[in-house]
Amino acid sequence: MSERLVVRKTYKLFVGGAFPRSESGRSYVVTSAKGDFLANAARASRKDARDAVAAARKAFPGWSGATAYNRGQILYRVAEMLEGRRAQFVAEVVQADGVAAKKAGELVDAAIDRLVWYAGWSDKIGAVLGSANPVAGPYFNLSSPEPTGVVAVLAPPMGPLLGLVSVIAPVIVTGNTCVVVASERAPLPSITLAEVLATSDLPGGVVNILTGHQAEIAPWLAGHMDVNAIDLTGATPELAVTCEESAAENLKRVLRPPAGPVDWLVDPGTERMAAFLETKTVWHPIGT
Repeated sequence: MSERLVVRKTYKLFVGGAFPRSESGRSYVVTSAKGDFLANAARASRKDARDAVAAARKAFPGWSGATAYNRGQILYRVAEMLEGRRAQFVAEVVQADGVAAKKAGELVDAAIDRLVWYAGWSDKIGAVLGSANPVAGPYFNLSSPEPTGVVAVLAPPMGPLLGLVSVIAPVIVTGNTCVVVASERAPLPSITLAEVLATSDLPGGVVNILTGHQAEIAPWLAGHMDVNAIDLTGATPELAVTCEESAAENLKRVLRPPAGPVDWLVDPGTERMAAFLETKTVWHPIGT
């Protein structure tokens, strides 16, 4: 009996809830932490990024209009689906980061817990960041946070799963949609996460994931007039400067990269959620 050939996985982009190939037909080699060949990942082009922005914009009204409680339910469902594929993610983190299986398991568990943590904040962040403001006169003056819109996210190079979840979850739990440029070094967990998102209750287009070279895609996203904010967490210092200059042309919100290595296991706080919220203030006459 002949030896069976293994069916190798084809890694694609994740745009609008579907898994297209790059329109350019390009790919690049992904290796393990030890330098061994793992796969050929799609190398997204600016056209792919433009399609992802369009998908994110199309999904924004429905997602931002959903109740905060419903968004929390959906993030919890993503955590459930991720838990069900834990073994697969552990294996991918081992390959990507070169850590022991026990450590990889801790990182995957932390990613699952991080999703549940943000799900719990979905219907509470408004109360924390909103306020009733004292004013002179017979008026109610109420401030409440609203989502910014479409957010471009440069995923961190380290922590291909926990870091990825930690930058996506705060963006979408508050009602934004996003276009994520995955870790160029270790993109495979991001596409496996996309499979989890696609089979959960998350509407198509809320999260769009591109693999490829950040230096090629990020400046174009920063200058795109239909992108409202950009998270530069995964950018190099040189790329961050380029993106900030491009973003200044249309007054984007910019979350600058951290000054040093990030410990993704630390409690993230509310800063990332607040970074992509706008404050709306409403005056209303008392007694009307």
